Amino acid sequence: MMAPRPDASVRPSDLEWGSFSEHAPWEVHRDEAGWLEIAATLRSAAQQGVPALIAPTRRPPGARAFTVVRHLGIAVLPWLIKKRRNRFVDAAASRAVISERLRLAAEALGPTYIKLGQIISSGEGLFPAELVAEFKKCRDQVPAEPFSEVRLTVEQDLGARLEDIFESFEETPIAAASIAQVHAATLKSGEEVVVKVQRISVSKLVRKDLRVMSWLAPHLVGRIQVSALANPPALVELFAETIVEELDFRMEAANMLDIAATLHSLGQDQYIVPRPHPKLVTRRVLVMQRLHGFNFDDVVGMQGAGIDTEQVIRSAMVAFMEGAIVEGIFHGDLHGGNLFVMDDGRTALLDYGIVGRLDGPRRNAFLRLMLGATTNDTLGQMTALRDLGALPLDTDLDAVIRDLRLDEDVIDPTTLTGEEMVKEIQRVVKALLGYGAKLPKELMLYVKNMVFLDGAIARLAPDLDLLAEVSNISMMFAQKHGERLSRELGIDADSVEFDMDGVRASMGLDPSIKELTYRDLQARRELIQKRMRDHVESDRAAAKR
Repeated sequence: MMAPRPDASVRPSDLEWGSFSEHAPWEVHRDEAGWLEIAATLRSAAQQGVPALIAPTRRPPGARAFTVVRHLGIAVLPWLIKKRRNRFVDAAASRAVISERLRLAAEALGPTYIKLGQIISSGEGLFPAELVAEFKKCRDQVPAEPFSEVRLTVEQDLGARLEDIFESFEETPIAAASIAQVHAATLKSGEEVVVKVQRISVSKLVRKDLRVMSWLAPHLVGRIQVSALANPPALVELFAETIVEELDFRMEAANMLDIAATLHSLGQDQYIVPRPHPKLVTRRVLVMQRLHGFNFDDVVGMQGAGIDTEQVIRSAMVAFMEGAIVEGIFHGDLHGGNLFVMDDGRTALLDYGIVGRLDGPRRNAFLRLMLGATTNDTLGQMTALRDLGALPLDTDLDAVIRDLRLDEDVIDPTTLTGEEMVKEIQRVVKALLGYGAKLPKELMLYVKNMVFLDGAIARLAPDLDLLAEVSNISMMFAQKHGERLSRELGIDADSVEFDMDGVRASMGLDPSIKELTYRDLQARRELIQKRMRDHVESDRAAAKR
C-alpha cells in the first residue's frame, strides 16, 4: 500500500522535525516507518559481529583467499621487480604504476576491494596522491549489474512485480557503485524516485573478503607505507566497522531520518535530506525521493545561476562540524557524488550508508579534542585522543607529548629542507607506532570529511580567508552552543579563551600572519611537497651512483 500523496498547498508536517524539501511526494512519520524500529538493533548486531568476522586465522579462509593473493601478486610482483632493478624514472612514476595495478586488482576482485578503493579515493592528504587519483576511477567506473538481477532483487524484497509498483523504471542506472546501484523510476502514484538496489551476492562476498583481509593483515605489518598511523590489522578492523552497516538499507534509511532530524534541530536550513519511502525500504532495496541540482564540482553552473559558492562552503563546514560536535552524529562519506546544490543554493546530501555516531563518553572526548584545538591545550587534546581510542588507555601522555615535541614551539615547515621534513615525518610516525596509535572509525570519518571539504574549498572558494572563517565559526559555536557544551564538559564557559595564535601555530604560521586564503595555503603545501620530492629523488640518484 502506497503512502498517500500530501496536498501540495499544505506545508508538509514532517518539516516540523526534519530537514526535507518543501515539495513532499509523501510525508515521513516515524511511527509508520516499519523499518525504523529494527534499525538500531541491526546496527548494534552488525558492530557486535565484527570481532568474530575479522578474527585472524592461521590457515587461508577458503578458496577466496587464493583468488585474492593471486590478483594482488599479479599486481605487485612485476612492479616490485622493476623497482628493485631501478627501472622507474622517478618515485612518482613508481607510485603511479603500482597505484594503477592495485586499482585494476581491486576492480577484478569485486565489491569489497572496490569499496576500499573508494574510501582511499576520498583520502586526499592521507594517502599518496597517485593512489587517490587512481582509486577515484572506482567511483564511477564500476560495471553495472544486469537488469535481470536488479529486477529479481526488487521484486523479491518488495513482494510484487516491478510493473505493479512502478509506472516506469530506468534499466540503465544513474550510478553504479561497489555495494549497490541507483536507478531512476516513477511510482504508480506519479512520484519521481530513485531506487537503490544492492548487488545480488555482495553481502556474502563482503564477509568472505573481510575474513581474507584479516588473515592477510598480520603478514603485511611493516610492509605498507600508507598504514603508518594504523597497522594493517587495525585498518581491516576499521574497514569492517564501516562496511558492515552498508549491507542493510534499513539502517541507511534510519540514518537519513536521524541526520534530517539533527539538521533541523541545529537550524541548518541550508541542507536537506531526500525522504525515504515509509513503505518501500528493505534490506536490499531503498526507494527515496528524487531531488535535482548542480553537481558539487560544477562551479561555473552554480555561479551562472547566481549561487554564492563561498556560502555553500560555509554551510558545509558548519553543518558538518555542528552535527559531529553538538549532536554526535554526522554523514561519514562526503564526496562530490554525495552532494549536489539545488537551484535555491541549498545542498542536498545523499547516500547515508556510512554515518559517524559518537555516544556519550566518546562524544565528550571529541568535544574536549575540539576545545583543546581552539584553546591550544596540548594535554587536553592528547587525553581526548586516548579516550576516543586513538591511544591505549595506559599511555603515558606526558611522554607522548615530549616524544612528539608537542611542548616545543611549532616550526614553520616551509623553513625546513626536504631532508629535514622527511626525517621529521619518520620520527613522528615511529613514535606513534611505538605507542600503539591507531585511527578510530569516527575520527577517521571526520578527518576524511575535513579532507574533502579542504578540496571543495579549492574549487568553490579559493579566495576564502581560512583564518577568518575559523575565527567566525569558533565565535558562532561559543554564542550558539557555549552554554550547553560547557555544561556537558563541566567547565566554566567564561574561562575558555579562544587562542588564534595557537591555531596559526598548528598550521605552521607566524603569529604576525593575519590572513590566509586557500590559494596561499596551497602554495605553502606545494613548496613543502616539492622539497620532499626533491630530497627523495636526490637520494635515489645518489643510490644509483
